[in-house]
Amino acid sequence: MTLLPSSRGPDQPLRTTLPRAPTRGASPARARVSPVGGGGIVAGMDATLPIGDFARATHLSVKTLRYYHQVGLLEPDEVDRHTGHRYYTTAQIPTAQIIRRFRALDMPVEQIAKVLAAPDLDTRNALLAAHLNQMERELARSQSAVASLRDLLTRPPGGTRAEIGRRSVPATPAAAITETVDVAEALTWYQGALGEIYATLDAQGLAADAPAGGIFSTDLFTHGRGPATIFVPCAGPLRPMGRVGALVIPAVELATIVHRGPHANIDLAYGALGTYVAEHALAVDGPIREYYPVGRHESAEAAEWRTEICWPIFHTGPSPDEPAARTHEGGDG
Repeated sequence: MTLLPSSRGPDQPLRTTLPRAPTRGASPARARVSPVGGGGIVAGMDATLPIGDFARATHLSVKTLRYYHQVGLLEPDEVDRHTGHRYYTTAQIPTAQIIRRFRALDMPVEQIAKVLAAPDLDTRNALLAAHLNQMERELARSQSAVASLRDLLTRPPGGTRAEIGRRSVPATPAAAITETVDVAEALTWYQGALGEIYATLDAQGLAADAPAGGIFSTDLFTHGRGPATIFVPCAGPLRPMGRVGALVIPAVELATIVHRGPHANIDLAYGALGTYVAEHALAVDGPIREYYPVGRHESAEAAEWRTEICWPIFHTGPSPDEPAARTHEGGDG
């Protein structure tokens, strides 16, 4: 393990005697309350150290110790009122060591303060468990991102184009929720809105006629905030309830691609579809649509989910999976 250098900064005057003389009101022997372990009393001689020596003893830099003092996480035993020099005691070393390990686990300073101030073991353990759970979620996200990157690097160019199709969607009555949302919250908002729609249909004895869908404005993609609509096709008479109201989803021509599984890699499908639309000069103004033939409502298994991504286009003839020879039948299409 690399030791910290022994050079002293302006907060670390050279001192040759420990503990320091009691002329600043220090007492060489004190009874102390342990900062961890439930508040037991620890008695004994507490030698004092200037901040530089305390930094070397704890592997916390002087800059870090000053910050911890500023935020109240680890305050010095005494600050000389004339020079501003900070002094710590040996009894504070275990606390500093615990703080250092919490920070190595990326625990926020505010959370560490709550752990150290926990009134009992159960409270402290609950705080620690919450942080460990958060770390596990972050690890899962990191593993998913790594897997996605490896898949992207090994995927052959144009490997998804065979999945692209076209279809016409007629005007469709539906139960819907429309709101302006931030892109960072769009997935959470979609799940909540869809659950509310299904609950409303169930309460009114109505059944869905087709898979749920979403309509997402261009602003949501280009500016990170914009109108979004979640809908469930429903032909019966719907009474507005809460955020849910009746809406006729407009007819549209669409280029489509199906994304399988959770939404972590859905941008790859978007990229493939956007490439196809651009190369064939098919794009028209209009919001992106998604349909969810298999989603959270139909299956708890994320691997089974299916999302159909739909890009508005003008109709030019047969869909791309039809024989090429038919493309020019009856004119230039």
